[in-house]
Amino acid sequence: MIKNIILDFGDVLINLDKPATAKAMVQHGFSEVTPNLESLFQDYEKGLIASSDFLDEVSAHFPKASREYLLQAWNSILLDFPEHRLEFIEQLAAENQYKMLLLSNTNELHMDRVKEQMGTEGFNRFKNAFDVFYLSYEMGMRKPDSEIFNFVLEENQLTPEETFFVDDVKENTDSAASLGIHIWNLQVGKEDVTQLKSRL
Repeated sequence: MIKNIILDFGDVLINLDKPATAKAMVQHGFSEVTPNLESLFQDYEKGLIASSDFLDEVSAHFPKASREYLLQAWNSILLDFPEHRLEFIEQLAAENQYKMLLLSNTNELHMDRVKEQMGTEGFNRFKNAFDVFYLSYEMGMRKPDSEIFNFVLEENQLTPEETFFVDDVKENTDSAASLGIHIWNLQVGKEDVTQLKSRL
């Protein structure tokens, strides 16, 4: 029996335009994510680098782009958080059948922007729907590393067999499944998190 639900944030609750940042940077010479950039992005998602230092590093890669442009490009991935999804997780929380956890790979700049977009009231509604709210940059860990799933299970005394995890990235759901967690690798554009109950 499922007692715990862990939800991803990006493209499960909030809509994303994942190629947007790369597209915005093409005019400044971006062609691909190099190993150096990939390492930088992952370190930033783990909170190992301060936002100002992160922007300094990115500026060094793209010296012709203004800092303001870099920030806008970085945040251009973030779209809307549909009201029907927010209401759905609030309803789930109100039913009090499941322990609700959020587990998101994200970073400080993106979360600052989400708070701006949603406003204080909207963001509080979102956060309050969850018993536990995990953001990778506050944890020093990120998906799909098994350490982050083990941490969440142990800290909350969850049994994998009683836990259901929803994420749009197959690498992340595969990692969770390897630990015995039930998973739904949500297909963006074809499925919606509001169909969750039919999956449990």
